Amino acid sequence: EQPIFSTRAHVFQIDPNTKKNWVPTSKHAVTVSYFYDSTRNVYRIISLDGSKAIINSTITPNMTFTKTSQKFGQWADSRANTVYGLGFSSEHHLSKFAEKFQEFKEAARIAKEKSHEKMELTSTPSQESAGGDIQSPLTPESINGTDDERAMPEVTQNSEPKAEPTQNALPFTHSSTISKHWEAELATLKGNNAKLTAALLESTANVKQWKQQLAAYQEEAERLHKRVTELECVSSQANAVHMHKTELNQTIQELESTLKKKEEEIEGLKQEIENARELQAQRDSLTQKLQEVEIRNKDLEGQLSDLEQRLEKSQNEQEAFRNNLKTLLEILDGKIFELTELRDNLAKLIECS
Repeated sequence: EQPIFSTRAHVFQIDPNTKKNWVPTSKHAVTVSYFYDSTRNVYRIISLDGSKAIINSTITPNMTFTKTSQKFGQWADSRANTVYGLGFSSEHHLSKFAEKFQEFKEAARIAKEKSHEKMELTSTPSQESAGGDIQSPLTPESINGTDDERAMPEVTQNSEPKAEPTQNALPFTHSSTISKHWEAELATLKGNNAKLTAALLESTANVKQWKQQLAAYQEEAERLHKRVTELECVSSQANAVHMHKTELNQTIQELESTLKKKEEEIEGLKQEIENARELQAQRDSLTQKLQEVEIRNKDLEGQLSDLEQRLEKSQNEQEAFRNNLKTLLEILDGKIFELTELRDNLAKLIECS
């Protein structure tokens, strides 16, 4: 691996216990670099604090780098089960890092598509259908925490300029990741289906044309045979007739050879049509899976909406409870003041008596 871009930033991670606070993993700004592994054709983000690796994140097409302030950005790594945050000394450094992230993410996507194409060319249809199952990634709560937990802590200032994390760590939803993947798969299948349909129509047209040519060749052969018979009967010039017959026989042999080649081409086209039908069946299967994922996505969105409503209700109840406590404290303060006055009056009466 070789570094292809480097910058300096303060490194943070989401607290693995609370899932709501940023925890600084470096005491000062450290070097953060993009690396390219040519053997595995992958891009990684690596940062070292001394001999300790505080960032080791492989860039995938599903990752998103989000600017949450002018000097702070973050991305989620489902493999490491964490969210990384970087605080830069200026907005320019943040923008440059984000541009490189998008560039290498696109390169990773292209490399992944090429790898899939190679696998599809070397694998059987049954293996291709078996490879369609995708494991569900981490839920948003396991990466960013719940809505309550996405509040960012204040970071103490060091001698070097450090960007403060904002209070809005963006959620990375499980359902949107699956939907994007299946939308990309469906778009690829639609393109392949259009190509196969065009090839199928062209093959069908060629088959019809070759059948017509075959019928014409057969008619021509019959006509030539009849012509030879007629020449043998009516012609007195045996030698000329024999030579003409020989030429006609050669022509017939050439026509039969051409006919045989056309029949072989027709068999090949039939095989291509069978392959196209199998690919159509695979497309239908993937379309059905996509519909199932969309239904599941809607269910998850409903659950998320219900959780948000419950959270809002809980917050309203807490606010009402605080208001009641304030009212009780005010009443209690008044009672204490009255008791104090009563004690002072009793003390005065005792002194007077």
